[in-house]
Amino acid sequence: MGEEERKGRHLITEAKRVVVKVGTSTITYENGRMNMRNIDRLARAIADLMNSGREVVLVTSGAIGVGVGCLDLPERPSEMRDKQAVAAVGQCELMNVYSRCFAEYSRVVAQILLTKDGIDDPITRENISNTMEALIEKGILPIVNENDTVSTAEIPHAGTFGDNDTLSALVARVVDADLLIILSDIDAVYDSNPRVNPDAKRISVVTEVDDALISGAGGAGSSLGTGGMQTKITAMNMLMHHGIAGVIAEGSQSQILEDILDGEDIGTLFVPLTKDQVLDE
Repeated sequence: MGEEERKGRHLITEAKRVVVKVGTSTITYENGRMNMRNIDRLARAIADLMNSGREVVLVTSGAIGVGVGCLDLPERPSEMRDKQAVAAVGQCELMNVYSRCFAEYSRVVAQILLTKDGIDDPITRENISNTMEALIEKGILPIVNENDTVSTAEIPHAGTFGDNDTLSALVARVVDADLLIILSDIDAVYDSNPRVNPDAKRISVVTEVDDALISGAGGAGSSLGTGGMQTKITAMNMLMHHGIAGVIAEGSQSQILEDILDGEDIGTLFVPLTKDQVLDE
């Protein structure tokens, strides 16, 4: 194990405040129905992390995907207003399921819906930060999603995040997290797209994001999601330059959060710049 990886693993095991981002493909099936086994596993793991003294913020996708399932639609709608309506239905069901699952482990959750305009505005951003701090201090789990009914991320424009990978990175900065874990439908970053290249090799540690790494990543995996591996790498690169560690791993693996935080070689670790390097930029 090299010095950079050793430093990164140490940052992970010592991380006090963790942002976990879960994608649509992890919490739903392709038909939009919720994957209760994965959601319950996620709730149990996060509740246990909180019981151990760690502070957690959950960033979730899935409002539109769940809405598709709730309304028995054959596919995602294409019109913006229909997407927004479906997201409104799906967000209610999503939070209902999260609330019930976390209650099984004696944890209360809070919904926070954000827009890019809100994050960009200094006053609103401070209010968001203060609210999250208050929730964390009270032992409540903030569950964050983009407010798709107001700003549909699936049709990127100046007022949207574009995907929840970017949102999760911004949330990690707002709450001054030590670590961001992005749970995906692919188990790591590879040197080429493993969906089309069976010889693709897993990249265990990233200390610098370059064009070759980004170009080797594939696009969105789930038909109900929006963020692909490239957006995840870009989000991690943002955090690396703000001194925050990151891991991309497969969300459906059993004990995935526990194994990551135990410092095991799982997924892809993004080692952040040191404080001196950050200040020099």
